[in-house]
Order: sequence, then structure tokens, then C-alpha cells
Amino acid sequence: MRSLLVLAAAVAVLCCAGSAAAQPVGQFPFALTREGQMLGAVEGEVASFKGLAYAAPPVGALRWRAPRPTPESSEMQTAYAYGAPCLQPALRASSEDCLTLNVFRPFGVDGPLPVMMFIHGGGFVSGTANEPLFDGARLAQAGLIVVTANYRLGALGWLADPALSENGSGNYGLMDQIAALHWVHDNIAAFGGDAGNVTLFGSDAGATSIALLMLSAPARGLFQKAILQSLPARVRLRSLQEAEVVGRQLVTALGPQADLRAAEPRHVLAAESRLLQTSRRGFAPMIDGELVTDDIAAGFAASHQSRIPLIVGSNDDETGFDNESDIKEEVASSGLASDDLRKLYPDLARPSDLAARVYTDKVFSEPARLLARLHAASGAATFRYRFGYVPEPRRANPEGGHGRELQFIFGAEGVPGAGIFSRGDREVASRMRSYWINFAKSGDPNGGDLPRWDRAAGRDRLLLITNDRMSSADDPWSERLDRLAR
Repeated sequence: MRSLLVLAAAVAVLCCAGSAAAQPVGQFPFALTREGQMLGAVEGEVASFKGLAYAAPPVGALRWRAPRPTPESSEMQTAYAYGAPCLQPALRASSEDCLTLNVFRPFGVDGPLPVMMFIHGGGFVSGTANEPLFDGARLAQAGLIVVTANYRLGALGWLADPALSENGSGNYGLMDQIAALHWVHDNIAAFGGDAGNVTLFGSDAGATSIALLMLSAPARGLFQKAILQSLPARVRLRSLQEAEVVGRQLVTALGPQADLRAAEPRHVLAAESRLLQTSRRGFAPMIDGELVTDDIAAGFAASHQSRIPLIVGSNDDETGFDNESDIKEEVASSGLASDDLRKLYPDLARPSDLAARVYTDKVFSEPARLLARLHAASGAATFRYRFGYVPEPRRANPEGGHGRELQFIFGAEGVPGAGIFSRGDREVASRMRSYWINFAKSGDPNGGDLPRWDRAAGRDRLLLITNDRMSSADDPWSERLDRLAR
């Protein structure tokens, strides 16, 4: 009944509203934006606005172009349902018309409130902000505005071809993220948010995107803090020339005489899928000389990044290996002899476990330490963590931990990608979430009765989250990370 009364009151107010100025957002689940009057839904203590378009649909003549603004409107629109995920092979409901975002805010609380914007992962070819795991309600309950955004993926997000690209850039997915940040800057006050206090957070491809945004001049000033979770910071980005080779292959697969912007989406997906079988990184950010000018590690080493407060970290088990060839390849790629590896990892007997740990340290643990060192050296507040906690019901058979911390941050349970927590798990999740919330509010994760999280400056200090403790300490893995770095 409360929801129905609120809805009726909101409709009455909207009918009388004559401008797009910000309203007292604590009273009704609506917001007046330049795109129209958005009516949201209320569940418990949180109002949500789903499927809000932040750019025009990138279809037809707008395919493989920079995102265009949406038209201004004064009409009322309901924002009850998520928009479509961006086009990808694994999701039948995905669509090219996907440049939407979702806003969660505490209901009945006036702003301005800090803003947290989440950029999802998926290797730049899959994923969506609409996953139940990424519901922003638990974070919003703490007095935050939470935004989750979709962006173009795969061939539609990262294609480089001189005949299509504007000014030589094919980083359309990154352009989408910047467009979403502009939308937040221009509209979030209507939802009770503070456009001058925006924190970006994300894992894997999302973290890679955020690090690139920290290095990108067009994104400068659009966010004030960043959280990088499981960032492969030493991975070399493709050059524009390398990206154009893959682009030409996709064009050839679609037919050299075809109108590429009129090609059926299913044909684009089919060509993309064939190329990904031989080139796993065929569609991802590239150094285009405009939005992206450096590899991430090189850009931070040159102090080109925004000097903003930063949390950076990884999980102590980021993956697993099932076949023998992957195991041998990963162990060989470390550059160390088998005997040396076993000295560094004396507790690991099985080759698959050794390969998984070498991969984790080489791709995630050591690069996270590197980025923390480089950013702290710039004078910016820097906090490093390593997450090794396994939910109690899964300890008998723990799977790879890549992305495991996301359930703890968002607090989701019983949905795809998130199991049911024990009481102890919920306590750990509450602390983790509190660190992220405190950081979004002030740039410092510490507060209340949380264990002290030391800054990363000076010695290799980090917050260790294990099954037994949560505390700051010198990194016990320093010696082996030093060996892998060399």
C-alpha cells in the first residue's frame, strides 16, 4: 500500500512540474533530468531507476561512432525495468540498443550524497550491469547513490578500421563509459547525488577501464576516487595497427562489399565469435593516441594518471586450470625453473595449483603492488588489499576466487553468481562494504570499529582479508613477487 500511495503522490507532483530542475528527491521516487521526468520504483528503503538512457542508441548510422546525446524531453517515463544488455553471443536478450544505466538511492533521504559508479567486467566481450549480483540496494542503504552502467562490447565496442573509425579511434566502449560519466555529472543531482564526489569501482575489465579513465584526458575531473579490483595492470594493450588487423579480418568476414553499419547484428556476432577462437584479446582497448596513450603500468610510472585517492588490490586465487597444456604454458611463462618455483611455493604440490598461483601472482598480485607503489609515489592516498576469504559453505571445495569479493561488496545472496552467506560471512561482507562506503564518502576507508587499514606508502603494507583475520600487515608474499617482477 505504501508503494501505491507514493506512486500516486509522485504522479501528482510530476503532472504539476514545469521544469527540469532538481526536486527534493527525498519525497518521491522521481527525478527530473534533461531526458525527461523519470519515475522510479521503491522497495524497502531504496528507490531504483533502471534502464535510463545516457546516450542515443548506437544503431544504424551510429554503429561504430562515438556516443551521441539523447534528445531533451519533458515527458514522464517509468524506469522500472533494466534495459537490454549490450550485444554478446551468450545472451539472447542482448541488443545494440543498450547504452543505459541504473541508479539506486536511499528513499526519503535528501542529498547531496556521495556517488559510486560500477563498471562491470567480462573481458570486454561479455557481461552486463543488470546482473542481480550488482544490485546497488545494499550500498545505497548506507547513504550513497549507486550507478551501474552498460557499455558496448566485443566487435561493436572495440573495432578499429580506418573506413569506420573517427579520428583513428576504435575505443567505443571507453567512449561510452565517458558518456555515462558525463550523464552522471549533468544529472545525478536530480537523484540526490553529489557530482563532485564520484567514485568509480570495478573488477577485471571494469578495473582496466577505470585505470585507463584515470590516464585519459577526456575523463579528467569526472570522478574523484577510484577502486581497482583484480586489475591485470602489466598486460600490454594492442597498438592501433594491431587492432586494425583484427578489424580488417572482421570486415572480410562480413563481406568486403557489405554495408557494415547495416549488417545484421547476428552476422556481426558470428564473425566476432570466429575471430575470438584464434585471438582471445581481439576486441579490447587499444592505444589509439587520443583516449588511450599508454599501457597502464607505463602511464602510472610516468605519473600521467589522475592523482586521486585509490584502492587497488586482488584476490589470492584468481583462477584455476583444468588441462595440462595450460598448466605447462603458465608455469613456463613465469621465466623461472621448476625448482625455483617450488622454492617460492613450497606448500603447493599439484602442478595445477602451482600454475594457478603463478598466474595469480604474475597477472594480478604483483601488478597490484606495482600500481600501489607508483600511485603512492605521486603523493595520492593509496590503499592496497588482498582478498583471500572463502565463504564458509564453500571451503570444502573452493573454486577459483576471481570476482569472489564482488558478492561481499554488493551484499547479494541467493542470486546467480552469489550463494547464501553464513553469519560469519555476513560479518566479513559488512566490514568490506563499510571500507568501500567510507572510501566513497571521504577518500579514506577507515572509520568506526573497522580494523585499521594502513596506507600503501613506504613499506609494502596492505589489508589482508583471510579466513582467520582482517588486518594491515607487511606483504608476506613480497619475496616471491620480487622474483616474478624481475
